[in-house]
Formats: sequence, C-alpha cells, structure tokens
Amino acid sequence: MHLLYSLLHGALYAVGGFLLLNCLYLLFFALAGHRRVRLPFLHKRRLAAVPLHRLCVLIPAYREDTVILESARAALRHRYAGFREVVVIADGLQAATVQALERLGARVVVVSFERSTKGKALLHALEALPAARYDVAVVLDADNVMGPDCLTAINAAYAAGYRVVQAHRTAKNQDTAFAFLDACNEEINNHIYRKGPFAVGLSAALIGSGMAFDFAYLRQLLTGIGETVGEDKELDFRIARDQHKICYLDGVFVYDEKIDNAQVFTQQRTRWLASQLEFLRKYAGQGLGELLRRGNVEFFNKVVQTFLVPRSLLMAVLGFFGLLSAVLTLLVPAPVGPPLLFWLGLLGLLAATLFLSLPARLYNQQLVRALTRLPYAIGCMFLALLRVNRTKTAFLATPHKASNSSLPLHS
Repeated sequence: MHLLYSLLHGALYAVGGFLLLNCLYLLFFALAGHRRVRLPFLHKRRLAAVPLHRLCVLIPAYREDTVILESARAALRHRYAGFREVVVIADGLQAATVQALERLGARVVVVSFERSTKGKALLHALEALPAARYDVAVVLDADNVMGPDCLTAINAAYAAGYRVVQAHRTAKNQDTAFAFLDACNEEINNHIYRKGPFAVGLSAALIGSGMAFDFAYLRQLLTGIGETVGEDKELDFRIARDQHKICYLDGVFVYDEKIDNAQVFTQQRTRWLASQLEFLRKYAGQGLGELLRRGNVEFFNKVVQTFLVPRSLLMAVLGFFGLLSAVLTLLVPAPVGPPLLFWLGLLGLLAATLFLSLPARLYNQQLVRALTRLPYAIGCMFLALLRVNRTKTAFLATPHKASNSSLPLHS
C-alpha cells in the first residue's frame, strides 16, 4: 500500500509539473504578444517606393461550389498595382462552377486524387503553372476574403527579404455563439502562436491560409508533402529546419468563415488533433538535437508546441485533477500529489492567459453568451480526440456557407 501511495503521489506531481509548464509557455507568449513590433517596410512613404512583384493567388477549393465564386470574385477585385493572377485549384468542383470561374477571369487548375489533401492540390498546381511567371505565391482558403491592401503589404514584406509571410486571419462571421467562440479561439491563437513569437524574434506559426511564400520556395517546401492532414504544420517544420523567419503581418487581415455548429466544430478539431499527434510522433525526437547541434531554437519551439495539451482539453484536465485532489483529501489522511489550491491556481492562470490574449473588441455581451457554450465545446474536443483515426481514411474538409458581402471592420 505504501508503494502504491508513493507511485500515485509521484505521478500526480509529474502530471502537475507538465501542466504547469503548459500554462507557463502559454503565459509567456501571451505577455510577449503585447509587445509592439514595428515593421518599417509598411510605412506609407516606403510602400510607394517598393518594387512590385508578380503575385499568384492560389485558392484550393475541395467541393466548395457554394462559396468559391464569391471568394474568387473578391480576390479578382482586390486592388494591387502590380501583376496578379488568381488561380483556383478545382478539386471536385462542378463543371458549371469551373466555367463560371473562367468567365470571371480566374485561372483554373483541375485536380483529382484518390484521397484529396490540400498539400497535394497545391503542389500539383505549382507544377502545372509556369514558374517563371510569378515571384510570390499567396495561399487562401476557398472562403477567404482579403482585407484592404493585403497584397500590397505582402509584396512589401517580400521586398524586405521575407520568404514566408503570414497575414492576420480573422473571423468573417460571428453570428452564433459557436461562431463567436471559434472567432475568440482564432484570435487567441494569433496572439500566442503568431504575434507573441514574432515579438521576441521567433517565427510566427502558419495557419493554413492568408500566407505567402517565395514561389519557387513553396514548390520546394511542398515536394514530398504526402497525405498529411496538417500541411501548414509540416511547412512550419520544414521552414524552421531551413531557419527562415516567418513574418507576421498583424494589421493585415484575411477574413475566414468561422464554424457555427457543433458537428463541423468536432470534425475540424478531429483534423487538428490528428495533425498534432502526427507531428508529435514525427518530430519529437528531433527537437533537442536541432537545438543542441545547430542552435535551432525555431525548430525546438515547434516541437515543444506539439507537446502542449489543446487549451479546451487543458481546462477540463485541470478541473478533473482539482476534483480528484479534493476527493483524495477527504479519503486519504496523508496528502497525495499537489494540493487543491495548486490545480485551482493553474486553472486561474490559464483563464487569465486566455483573457489576456483576447483583443478588446471581443469583450462584449456575445462573449458572455459564448462562454456558456464552452462546456459543450470541451465535450466536442473529447469526442474529436476519440475520432482522430478517421483522418487516415477520409479528408475531413470544413464545409463553408457564409456570404462575403458583409465583413467586420478592424481598426
């Protein structure tokens, strides 16, 4: 019995230490994200003198007939003084949709795979397009709409020497409690994984769309991408290994449709969790070696992120261990593991970190209503965790349906 007690005591302290490191990591970058980063190349006087590069706007569309015409039309209307071509990568689009896209003036590359992935679609398009025609590839999702001067800012960042750029992806719609909750999650991710790291000299994390690359470099990065469900994370690791810095344009917006129901939320999170587990298995053993042999902090940081417990699950885990501590205190005379105050303190620290990462514009009555849906969202995350193996047999694309006609404004 004494041995069992000692093992349980030690295991709880080990778990507590691991979860403490999770919370401290998030807190560090939440605080760092409030440090102002100046990008001189975005100053209006300098923008006027920036050479105009040739841009290719790539929009992979997997069975997205509902939204792709509107998104392509918005991309074609986006103002940019230099050469720009909009290329829709049509995977499973109806023939009528393809013809309508061509009438709009978009270039269409039709692809077909036994198992579709975004990475394979992008690589196929890059191999089909004339490489000498473009300098920069901009990647959007089928529902994305670029905010004012997005391409101009990306061009300026490329001219300043950045081979990879990530714009600020933000919510297009906040019409339901679930959509608002998803919008909050997006902004917390932007703050902790993009704004915070970039403020301390590290790369921003890619997010899958609203990103831009040197055209030839993107083709190199995508070579051998395979059937991963997280092509953006794979690109993150490859860029980190090359030790190129990813620039984050915090004030340059790309609008993205947020999920408005639990079913699609669960499907999307299933894909995200599968991606995290995939790269944890693939790169966990390489992180320390990259740090010690090459001083590659970027790669090590990416590996650390694969060990982090997703935030909604982290809340539930901390709550569970707090409850367990309270029960053990009542049942066992000697203390077992960290005290209840430790778990409550971590839960409070996590909550403070998340609120610290939210932009002021999201503090409103909708936030209160959205928080009432948080327990349901946590339940969906646990369900997603049980379904991660489904990504091995199916491409769990997120369906879209929102209109681009009314977009939120950001100051």
